[in-house]
Amino acid sequence: MTTLNALAAISILYVLFLFAVAFFAERASRRGRANWLRAPIVYTLSLSIYCTAWTFYGAVGSAARNGFEYLTIYLGPSLVLIGWWWVLRKLVRIGRVQRITSIADLISSRYGKSNLLGVGVTLLAVIGTTPYIALQLQSVTLSVEVFSQASGGEQEQTTAFWVAVGLAVFTVIFGTRNLDANERHHGVVMAIAVEAIVKLAALMAVGIFVVWGISGGVSETLERIDASSLGHWEVNGGRWAGLMFLSAAAFLCLPRMFQVMVVENDNDQQLRMAAWAFPLYLMLMSLFIVPIAVVGLDVLPAGSNPDLFVLTVPLEYGQNALALLSFLGGFSSATSMVIVAAIALSTMVSNHIVMPIWLRVNENVVSVSGDVRNVVLLSRRLSIGGVLALGYLYYAQSGGGAALSEIGLVAFMGIAQVLPAMLGGIFWRGATRFGALAGLTVGFSIWVYTLYLPSFGAAILPESFFDGGPFGLIWLHPQALFGISGIDPLLHTMIWSLTFNAVAFFVASLSSFPSPLERLQGAQFVNIQQGTGGARSWSQGSAEAEDLMVMAQRILGSADAQRLFLREARRQGSDTHLPAPTAEFLQILERELSGSVGAATAHAMVGQIVGGMSISVEDLMAVADETAQMMEYSATLEAQSQELSRTAAQLRAANDKLTRLSVQKDAFLSQISHELRTPMTSIRAFSEILRDGDGITAEEQSKYASIIHDEAIRLTRLLDDLLDLSVLENGQVSLNLGEGMLSDVLDRAEAAALAHDDKRGLQIKRDRESEQVWLNTDTERLSQVFINLISNARKYCDAESPALAIVVTKGEALTVDFIDNGSGVAPEAQDVIFEKFARVSDQKAGGAGLGLAISRQIVTRLGGEISYLSGQSGAAFRVILPLEKALAAQ
Repeated sequence: MTTLNALAAISILYVLFLFAVAFFAERASRRGRANWLRAPIVYTLSLSIYCTAWTFYGAVGSAARNGFEYLTIYLGPSLVLIGWWWVLRKLVRIGRVQRITSIADLISSRYGKSNLLGVGVTLLAVIGTTPYIALQLQSVTLSVEVFSQASGGEQEQTTAFWVAVGLAVFTVIFGTRNLDANERHHGVVMAIAVEAIVKLAALMAVGIFVVWGISGGVSETLERIDASSLGHWEVNGGRWAGLMFLSAAAFLCLPRMFQVMVVENDNDQQLRMAAWAFPLYLMLMSLFIVPIAVVGLDVLPAGSNPDLFVLTVPLEYGQNALALLSFLGGFSSATSMVIVAAIALSTMVSNHIVMPIWLRVNENVVSVSGDVRNVVLLSRRLSIGGVLALGYLYYAQSGGGAALSEIGLVAFMGIAQVLPAMLGGIFWRGATRFGALAGLTVGFSIWVYTLYLPSFGAAILPESFFDGGPFGLIWLHPQALFGISGIDPLLHTMIWSLTFNAVAFFVASLSSFPSPLERLQGAQFVNIQQGTGGARSWSQGSAEAEDLMVMAQRILGSADAQRLFLREARRQGSDTHLPAPTAEFLQILERELSGSVGAATAHAMVGQIVGGMSISVEDLMAVADETAQMMEYSATLEAQSQELSRTAAQLRAANDKLTRLSVQKDAFLSQISHELRTPMTSIRAFSEILRDGDGITAEEQSKYASIIHDEAIRLTRLLDDLLDLSVLENGQVSLNLGEGMLSDVLDRAEAAALAHDDKRGLQIKRDRESEQVWLNTDTERLSQVFINLISNARKYCDAESPALAIVVTKGEALTVDFIDNGSGVAPEAQDVIFEKFARVSDQKAGGAGLGLAISRQIVTRLGGEISYLSGQSGAAFRVILPLEKALAAQ
């Protein structure tokens, strides 16, 4: 017999194995080697979280009590995947296009990004999922009790507590690494796929032992089944149909299923394999349920718990290793469900409860520099702990037992109340927010009244309430509404709750008029297969690109936000790093933010900066029920109008830039003539003095010769700059490619730039570990660029204690950022500072101002890019080199 200590050790080793799987999957994803993690088979196996411990253990118990009724729990999802594949594909595409983060986010986004709906669905999900988490904790404690041969409430609660703590730690570590919905939880998904294989292998191993090791073969097993009570095929048509519908609805609406099926989905190919592979998986999971139940009833003492036959039958025959494998299968079933449910619920709680409250408290500080990512991640981590704590408390207070086992179907029924609003929203453009609220409220209330409260019995309400109805009104009996009795309680609730839910949803939608944003979102959701474009619901208003950049940096992070703004600026044809805050860009920005904090919160944050929405006539026409020709004509006119506006803006910007360049050119010519004439005048004057030589002492002769020498060097440097620029612009320069360490290039540049530093003393901040990168480039030319950038910081940084940070980052390309703590370059000068006629400052410039123009030509010839970064604390320049020219240090 396996001891409790040995069981604990095996469980810890198994958890450490899952940690290793998740860790290596996450590392492979961060290194860009995630193709195998996106394999359709991994996605299919991740759907196995539908098979929880209630299914692993409880299916055998259900078969022992109710015959083949357990099959309905498997048939429902199979019918959805096979018959409703087109519905799932539509949900998945909506999730990818709209960057949906949860089922609450889907409902909220569809109905005008209503956070009230998001809160309602979140509360419903928490109420419906908490007992289910408690059920998983109970399954683990009962299985441990089988091995420990002891029973005691204190021991059971201790086991449940530590299981909950361990699952919370695992989920926090691997479930909250990524804020963006597009950043999949590869570590968690891979761990769940491994657990899917473990629980399938465990259940089939027990089944094979029962059929061939105990019964003696297939024919003997079939005879045994025929001789048992299970051999009589009895089908309650109404209950079977109801359970199949309920399991199908739960498969679509359960937060954990929505998380892996929609949020974690990467492409349609994954769904195509799951459409046939996951029903096959469910068939294999159900294959040996009846043989195990029949043998358990035959060989185990009367009164044995049939839910534990998967464990107790192998132990009865001394198969400890098989029993351990079965324990790990049940443990995998419980943990995978709890992990994904906690991730899904924490995302919903964070996006629809915590963040709206935080926004209301900090209503006027959205555009203040900071980082909202920490708030979101912290709230999700605390929510995970809170969800697991609620599950544990529910288990501890209820005491487990049969009442808790029945709560599985009760939870299914509660979550199913989302179905009318979800399906109506993706197929009916007339569905409104008021209709969804009415349907959810009515359906949820009936579910609580007729099924959830009665599941607690007299522990909450007096028996008279359940026997004679409230206030003695028998027609309001919770399980016999309107005097209709004799119906199975589950079917009774399903009929009344979903019927009234759907009717309220339909009637309220018809009697209310959707807002323009609801209609825009409705058109996008319903017509997602036609690839409808983004709804343009924002007006430019008084929005400033700098404010939008600060807000985006707080949520997406500095690098991702700058990458997004640079991409959109280039798409608009702008030379700056900040795109014009057009309606189209605001919609793109909102959609990017929604992948991190949800649609409703993202909409509210953009709204605080923009100052409101405006729905144009063209937008309303786009969602009106007009003919296709009118819609196409309207869309064409709108596109042409926007293109003309964008072209006019570009022409104005180009004209303004040319005007400023013309002024800079005149100043440049004047400066060049001055820079050439001054040293030439000095050389001529002092050389004439030396030539005449009358009355000149040796000391004066040395002094005048030094002046001539210094002015000649100054003149040579200026001519070299002019020649360098000319050669570079004509493409006549030859690169001397070679290998060198980035840190060495920066060392040389720093030494050269600060060789004649003044008393101010520019402080250089560097991270030498990140600079250990081999370069395959022209290191001399690259050093020239770095010298220019460091020299500019030395000359122009106007901080009291000037400092320059050199930050090296290796991602898709090698980037080297030079950021000082001064006041930076004026916004109106940022788009011309790399031109050959431009100078950073007229007051402090010393030279012709060719350094940045030469630097740009050099970096371009090296296959890279140099740019000015807006939105930083001081002047910030970024040098980007392609990875093929930067090799990692060995």
